[in-house]
Amino acid sequence: MEMATLAPTLLLGWVLAQVSGAAGTTNTVVAYNLTWKSTNFKTLLEWKPKPIDHVYTVQLSHRLGNWENKCFYTTETECDLTDEIVKDVKQTYMARVLSYPAENAKPTDSSVEPHRTNAPEFTPYLETNLGQPTIQSFEQVGTKLNVTVQDARTLVRMNGTFLSLREVFGNDLSYVLYYWKASTTGKKTAKTDTNEFLIDVDKGENYCFNVQAVIPSRRGNQRSPESIIECTGQETGGFRELFFIVGAIVFVVIIFIIILSLSLYKCRKARAERSGKENSPLNAA
Repeated sequence: MEMATLAPTLLLGWVLAQVSGAAGTTNTVVAYNLTWKSTNFKTLLEWKPKPIDHVYTVQLSHRLGNWENKCFYTTETECDLTDEIVKDVKQTYMARVLSYPAENAKPTDSSVEPHRTNAPEFTPYLETNLGQPTIQSFEQVGTKLNVTVQDARTLVRMNGTFLSLREVFGNDLSYVLYYWKASTTGKKTAKTDTNEFLIDVDKGENYCFNVQAVIPSRRGNQRSPESIIECTGQETGGFRELFFIVGAIVFVVIIFIIILSLSLYKCRKARAERSGKENSPLNAA
């Protein structure tokens, strides 16, 4: 009778233990919201949640390669994968985040089976965001306005040199110029496959303008943010920089002259005092 009474209790205990173990496994944190963040090929993989008692490892591969471990056992929720993806920006990459309980996150512990979450596939050449372009210089002479766009530098290398956006995208990269009379708001546009604009404008009118980088061959994510607005009738960026440099030099020279003058004055005063002391006995005689 005692065994018959005890059996249900033992069975219940065994069931609870199994449920508890299963719950512990289920509650192991799994990464989610895996997102690529990339601008001019500077590329991060981000995810959630912030770890409490677990750590993450990121693995990266391309379609013909093997998985490589990155950001080992990190407590961060982002991993910089730039160094790998810039090796071949036209390749399609796959990434996944592995979650480990913190106490079991040991490189030598192969018995721990991590939870894996896959990121969407990512092709840098097609998907990296274009950064805000910069107007390098501009000049309005008569009825012609010349605007030069400065290509941004990327982290893509060739022979140890960082390539510009133009050097990476070549003819796939275009620029659009938005321009308007400073006294109006009606915008006109011009497009170039180089970095130079030469457009016709009205003589005697000041113009404002900005530029935008575009990759028309992309299905999406074609356009960069627009650059800062510049206007004619004002000093160009280069002239302003020169003005500030000259001003700084003049300021330094003035300070140097003041310090030198004070030093010379103190030296003359000191010599005069010494001379007065040396001559005082003779005067007294």
